[in-house]
Amino acid sequence: MRLSRRALAAVPEAARPRLGPAGLRTGLVHLGIGAFHRAHQAVYTEDAGDPAFGVCGVTMRSMAAAELLGPQDHLYSVLERDGEHASIRVIGVLTEVVGPETGIIRIADPAVRVITMTVTEPGYRHDPATGRLRASDPEVAADLAGRPPLTAVGRLVAGLRARRAADAGPVTVMSCDNLVGGGRLLAGLVAEHCRLGREEDLLAWIGSNVAFPSSMVDRIVPAATAADRAAASRLLGVADRAALATEPFRQWVIEDSFAAGRPPWEQAGAVVVGDVAPYETMKLRLLNGVHSLLGHLGVLAGLGTVDEAVARPDLAEVARRYLEYDAAPTVGPPPGVDLAAYRVRLLSRLANPALRHPLAQIAADGTHKLPQRLLPVIRARLARGAEPRWAALGVAAWMRCVSAGHADDGAPLPVTDPAAERLRMPQAPPAQVVDRLLGLLGRDLPDSGELRALLVDWLARLAADGALATVRAAVCEQPRP
Repeated sequence: MRLSRRALAAVPEAARPRLGPAGLRTGLVHLGIGAFHRAHQAVYTEDAGDPAFGVCGVTMRSMAAAELLGPQDHLYSVLERDGEHASIRVIGVLTEVVGPETGIIRIADPAVRVITMTVTEPGYRHDPATGRLRASDPEVAADLAGRPPLTAVGRLVAGLRARRAADAGPVTVMSCDNLVGGGRLLAGLVAEHCRLGREEDLLAWIGSNVAFPSSMVDRIVPAATAADRAAASRLLGVADRAALATEPFRQWVIEDSFAAGRPPWEQAGAVVVGDVAPYETMKLRLLNGVHSLLGHLGVLAGLGTVDEAVARPDLAEVARRYLEYDAAPTVGPPPGVDLAAYRVRLLSRLANPALRHPLAQIAADGTHKLPQRLLPVIRARLARGAEPRWAALGVAAWMRCVSAGHADDGAPLPVTDPAAERLRMPQAPPAQVVDRLLGLLGRDLPDSGELRALLVDWLARLAADGALATVRAAVCEQPRP
C-alpha cells in the first residue's frame, strides 16, 4: 500500500501528521519544492500548528515533485538518522504541488501571506561578487523581454505583479537559501528586475507592500536514495516514494520583519530575532565553509561522502584547524552560542555515517558558494595580518577540481557550475590558474600578493602530490600547539 490519506490508518500513530488535512488552507507559497524545504521549513510550519498556513509547493524546473507527491495526497515522510538510531514521521502540511504558472496565480491569492524560496545560490542568477542581477544572462534577458518567466526572480516578480493587479494586499517574501543578507539581496534583485523591465509602478507597490526578511537555515539533507525509501517504508508499514532522510539537528533563525502575519514558527523551535547576521555569519563560515573545504579535497581524493572524509584523520585535522584558526576568529558568536561547542558538534554532525552526504553535491557551484563561505574568512584574516592558511587550501582545492577536471587517480570530475566553461584549464601551470580563477571569486582578491602566493603554493602541491599527501604533509609541517 502506498502512502496516502486513506493509508494513514496503517501508519503508526506516533508517525502520523501533526497538522491534519481537515481545515488546512493555503497561506504560504514556496518556490522550489525540493528535499531541503520539505525536510526543514515545511516541518517547522507543520509543527507551528496553524491550519491557515498550509503550504503550496511550486516546482521550478520540472513537474517531478508534483508527479511524485500527487498520488500520495502530498504526504511524505522524514526519516531522521543518527548512527544506528532512526525515527520517522509523516508531514501533512502540503496542500498542493503546482507548476510555475499556477504558482504565479497562487501568489495573487489574498489568503497567501508568506512566500518562501529555496532555489539554490545559482538560482538567483546574480553576480556573487557584486550582488547584482546578471542582466546579460540569456534567461534573465528573455524574462525581461516579455516571455513567460523561467527564472526564479522573474517568476517572483510575475507573481507580485499579479498580486498587485488582484489588490490582494501585503505579503512577505523570504529567501531560505545560503546567502549573505538574503533578504536584502533578494529585495535588490527584485528591484533591479523591475527597473530593467521599466515597471516603476510595480516597484513602488512592492516598496509599500512587500517585506523581505533574511533567514538562516541549517539541516543536512542529502538526496534521498532507494535505501532511504526502503527504510522509511519498513518503519511506516506503507510505501513512501517521496521519503527523505536527514539528521536530527535542525535550526532556523528568522528576521522579525513581516508584512502580513506568519506562522508561529517560534512554537516549533525557530528563533525569531531582530538581526539574523551573527547566526548567518557563524553558519556560513563554519558549517558551510568546512563543508566546501572537505568537499573539494574529498572529491580530489576519490572519496564519496563527507562522513568518509571526516573519517580520515588528516582531513579531520585540517577541518578542525580551519574551524579553530581561520573561521572562528572571524565570527562574533550570536547570543548564547558557545563557538567551541558548536565546532565540536558540527564535526560530529558531518561524521554521521547514516546520512552519506555526497561530496560531489557539496562541491558543486563553487563560484556561487565560495564567495559566501571561504572568501569572507580569507578577507577577515588578511585584514588582521593573519595567514588564512586552511581557508586558502579549500579555495586551491576548488581550483584544482575545476581546472584539471579529474581526481588524483585520473577519474574524471564533472564540473557543475554556472561558469563551468570558463573554469577548465587542464594544462595550465598553477600561477596561471590562480590568476584566472581568483578574479571570478572577487574583484579585490587578485590585489592580494599574500593570498596569490598561498594559493599558488597549495595548488602546486595538490597537482604534484594529490589531496591526501598534501594534507598529510601540511598537518606534519605545523603541529597543533
